[in-house]
Amino acid sequence: MRSGRAAVFGLFTAAYFMSYFYRSANAVIAPDLASEMALDAAQLGLMTSLFFAAFAAVQIPLGIGLDRWGPRWVTPGLMFVGVGGSLVFAVAPSFGVLALGRALIGMGMAGVLMGSMKIFSQWFPARRFATVSGLLVGIGSSGALVAATPLALLNAQFGWRSVFLFGAALTALIAAAIMLWTRNAPPGVAWTGGQPGQGSLAQVFADSRFWRIVPLSFFLTGTLLGFQGLWSGPYLYDVLNLSDVETGNILLLLGIGSTAGFALSGWMADRFGLARVLVAMSLIFIASQYALALTPSAGAVRALYLVFGITGAFNIMTVAQARQIFPLSMTGKAVSAVNVFSIGGTFLLQWTMGLIIGAFPTNAAGQYPSLAYSAALIFTATGALLSLIWYWPLLRSERRDAG
Repeated sequence: MRSGRAAVFGLFTAAYFMSYFYRSANAVIAPDLASEMALDAAQLGLMTSLFFAAFAAVQIPLGIGLDRWGPRWVTPGLMFVGVGGSLVFAVAPSFGVLALGRALIGMGMAGVLMGSMKIFSQWFPARRFATVSGLLVGIGSSGALVAATPLALLNAQFGWRSVFLFGAALTALIAAAIMLWTRNAPPGVAWTGGQPGQGSLAQVFADSRFWRIVPLSFFLTGTLLGFQGLWSGPYLYDVLNLSDVETGNILLLLGIGSTAGFALSGWMADRFGLARVLVAMSLIFIASQYALALTPSAGAVRALYLVFGITGAFNIMTVAQARQIFPLSMTGKAVSAVNVFSIGGTFLLQWTMGLIIGAFPTNAAGQYPSLAYSAALIFTATGALLSLIWYWPLLRSERRDAG
């Protein structure tokens, strides 16, 4: 990888690391947030999911901006909004301010993955796009590993407010480095932003293949990020009665699984066919949710969290498929349009899981029953299964093209 490509890949991967850390952190600090701010499950789910609501709300203008001005400016510009959000979150005295900070963090991180997809489409050949995208998310998603046991230890030592203050400083440094040391297109290649003939959002939304992809993206991405980012921790606290560090250790397995899945997804898609791999991994992901709904033993949960992470991570291939379908000049619009449903799904599913769980009574210790989590997981698994059936014609189309 030449130096220019290395800088582009390394800095955007570092930015994605911070995005993944922020989206996953509340799973570990949820008990402290709930205790300090007197939050119930519905409030905790709503506040945490605001990250994804703000993230999704930015996607359509983001795609237009990426195609026009490029990720070198759009992505770090938004990241500085996230810096402000992290500072607000760190000093929040109430639920309202905490929610505002969380939403600003989501808005700030909204341009990282899509900006990466856009700039990679300029710097890397199309035949390597799925592989490079998978590596980006695989390495960057190690932010979830730091948001597991290491965050539990840091939270115990310094408190969650100090962690978010440090996160703001690190995010600002990465944003500044992207502005200084990357460019929208390789040397000798003209940037085409702002020129006519780039295609419109109407063309994206008019393509029937797009509407086959987005329901599956909604449930795969929404369930993985919604559960990993919040409810995976309370599930362990309430159902298995684990300690903070024990919970962090199992969440670490979930993070390792998702990191491995993201890293493998592009290589497997390029080797065996994107739709074929996506369908196979989606089926296993759905099965792992039904298995968790049966409230198995702690040992089985460890294995299931690992499988859940690996297979759920293949959701990133729904975004890569949008890159395959639409021309280079429309990459920003196409991948961002898919991501509206991916991240919108995370907001809605994370919140809905909170509503489902919160509909059940707590015990004297404030814990929800295992049946509450089973109901939430059955809901997400069934939605994913139905969306996979709707996606199936794209698998048949890939087989015809390959044959």
